Amino acid sequence: MGTGLISIGITGIRAAQLGLLATEHNIVNADTPGYSRQSTVQATNSAITTGSGSIGQGVNVVTIKRQYDAYLTGQVNTAQTQVSNLSTLASQLSQIDVMLADPDAGLSPALQSFFAGVQQVSSNPSSLPARQSMMTSAQTLVTRFNNLDARLTEIGDQLNGRITSAVADINSYASQIADLNQRIVLAQSGYAQSPNDLLDQRDQLVNELNKLIKVNTSTNGDGSFNVFIGSGQQLVIGGKTVEMTAQASSSDLTRIAIGLKTAGGVQELPDSLIIGGELGGLVSFRSQSLDAAVNELGRVAASLALTFNAQYSLGMDLSGRVAGDVGFVGELFKIPTPSVVPNAKNEGAGSLSATFLAPTAPTAPDYTGNFSTSITTSNYQVTFGAGGSYTVTRQNDKAVVASGTGPGAVSFDGLSLNIAAVGAPGDRFMLEPVADVAKNISVDTKVVADPRLINAAAPVRTTKNVANTGAMVMSQGVVGVGYSIADLPQTLTATATHLTGLAGTWTVKYSDGSTATGTGNIPLTSGTATLAGISRNGMSFTITGQPAAGDTFVIERNQNGVQDGRNALLFAALQTANTTNGGTATYQTSYARLVADNGIRTREAQVRLEAQEAVLAQAQNSRDALSAVNLDEEAANLIKYQQAYQAAAKIMEVGNTLFDTLLSIR
Repeated sequence: MGTGLISIGITGIRAAQLGLLATEHNIVNADTPGYSRQSTVQATNSAITTGSGSIGQGVNVVTIKRQYDAYLTGQVNTAQTQVSNLSTLASQLSQIDVMLADPDAGLSPALQSFFAGVQQVSSNPSSLPARQSMMTSAQTLVTRFNNLDARLTEIGDQLNGRITSAVADINSYASQIADLNQRIVLAQSGYAQSPNDLLDQRDQLVNELNKLIKVNTSTNGDGSFNVFIGSGQQLVIGGKTVEMTAQASSSDLTRIAIGLKTAGGVQELPDSLIIGGELGGLVSFRSQSLDAAVNELGRVAASLALTFNAQYSLGMDLSGRVAGDVGFVGELFKIPTPSVVPNAKNEGAGSLSATFLAPTAPTAPDYTGNFSTSITTSNYQVTFGAGGSYTVTRQNDKAVVASGTGPGAVSFDGLSLNIAAVGAPGDRFMLEPVADVAKNISVDTKVVADPRLINAAAPVRTTKNVANTGAMVMSQGVVGVGYSIADLPQTLTATATHLTGLAGTWTVKYSDGSTATGTGNIPLTSGTATLAGISRNGMSFTITGQPAAGDTFVIERNQNGVQDGRNALLFAALQTANTTNGGTATYQTSYARLVADNGIRTREAQVRLEAQEAVLAQAQNSRDALSAVNLDEEAANLIKYQQAYQAAAKIMEVGNTLFDTLLSIR
C-alpha cells in the first residue's frame, strides 16, 4: 500500500510541477508580444482493476495547452492591417493637404497676385513700373508652381525610400516565418506535442507582416504555414519564401515598382494587388493622391500657359511689333512638351513624341468667348500589336481614346501623338502629358529682361473722319487666331444703303442675330434689322447706330500701342474664364478642386482610421480575454499548484511512513 501511495504522490507532484512551470512561464511572458497563455491539461491514469473494484493510479499531464483561437487572431490581423494602412494614408495625405491649402505658400495667392499685375498693365499699359510688376508676379507664379512640384517630388522620393524599406522588412519577416515553419515541423515530428512558443512567434510575425501588407495564411498538414498576398500570390510556402522586390518600374524609372522574384525573373505587381498595411497605404497614396496632385498641378500650369499664350500672341508690344514682326515675342510662358516614356522591356525600335494641341479659340464672326484646353490629368498607355497597330488607353478610366496603325499622328484630349516608328508587338509607351509641366514652367527670359515686350495692345484699330455727321460708332476691333492685317488700311465709305470699300470676303451680323457673308458692298440693313458687326481676315468690329451718306471709317494697323491695353484686358479676363477641363473650370477652380479633393480624402482617411482603431481595440480585447496573461489569475494558480504540490508530498510522506511500519514488523 505504501508503494502505491508513493507512486500516486509522485504523479501528483509531477502534475503540480508542470502546473507551476506553466504558470511561471505565463507570468514572465505577460508582456511578450503575441504570447498566448498556456495551461496544463490533466487526466487520470488508468486504474487497476481488483476484486474489490478499480483502484486509481494518480494523474498525468496530457499536454500543455495554448489558449488560442485562430478566428480571434485573424480578426486582430485584419483590423491591424487596416489600421496600419489608414494611418499611413492619413499621414501622407495630411502632408499634401497642408502644403496645397497653405494661404501663403499655396498656388491661389500667386495666381491672384499675377492677375492683379495684369490688371495694372491693362489699366496703364504705358507704365514700365506696372509692366515690371506684372513680370515680377509672373516669375513668382512660376516659382510657386516649381516649388509645389519640387515638394511633391520630394514626397515621392521619400515614398520610394519607405516602399523599399517596407519590402525589405516583409522579406525579413517572410524568411523568419519560413524558418519557424521548419522548426515547427521538426518539433511536431519528434514529439506528439504542440511547440507552443514557436507557434506564438510565428503568429506574431504574421501580425507584424500584416502591419506592412495584408496577408492570408493556410495551414499545411505538417503544421507549417503558407502566406499569400494580393489575389493569392505566394510569399511563403512551408519552409521556402518568394522574395519581394522593390526596383525601378519598367514603365517609369523614377517610380519604385513592387514585384516578386520568380524563376522567370521579376514579375511586377500592379498597385491593385498591394493591399493593406503600411505598404498598401503608401501605394494607394501614390496612385490615388500624389500622382493626381502632380498631374492636376501640371494641368493647371499647362492650361494657364497655353490659353494665356494664345491670347498673348494676338497683341502688340510697346514698340508696335505684332506677330510676324522681327523681335516680336508671342509667348509669355514656356512649358515642356509631353513626355513619352518607353517601357524598359520593349523589344522594338518604336519612336513616339507628343505635343499639346492649340487651345480651343474664340470663334468668328465676333471672336467673343475665351480660349480653353481639353487636357486631362491622366497618363496614357500606348500599346503596339501586330502590323504596327496600336491602342491608346487613358489610365484614369481605362478608356481607349485612340487606335490605328502607325506610323502617323493621332489627336485626343488636347494632345497630338506622333508615331514616327512603330514598336514591336507588345511594346508599350507611357504618355505623361503634364507630369513635368509644373516642374519646368518658366517665363520667357526676353520679356523678363524687357517688359516693353508685353503684348498689351491690340494689333488693329479704327478711326472715323472728324467730318462724319451720322450716328454710327465702330469699335476698335478684336482679332482672332490667324488674323491678317497685311492689306490694311481699308477705308469704308457710307452710302444711304451700304458701306463700300471693304476688300475681300466679309461676314456681317445684324441686330436681330442674323448673319450674312459676301464681297463688295455691305448692306446697312437686313429687313428691319440694322448692321451690328463686321468680320474679315480674323478681325471683328461691332457697330452701333446708322451712318450718314459720305461718312468714312478707316480700319488700320495699330500705329501706337502706348495707351492701348485692349489685349491686356482680354488676357486679364482669362482669370475668371472657363479655360480648363474642356472649358468647364477656371484656373482657380481647378486648383481649388485639387485642394478640396485632397482635403476630403484626408478627412475621410482620418475618420476611417478612428473607426478602425476602435475595431482593432475590440478585436484585441476579444483575443486577450482568451489568450492574454492575467497576473491575478496566475497568482491564484501559483497558490493552487503550490498547495497541490504540498498535498502530493504529504501523500508520499504517509506512504513512506506506512512502508516503514511494514518494514519494522518482524
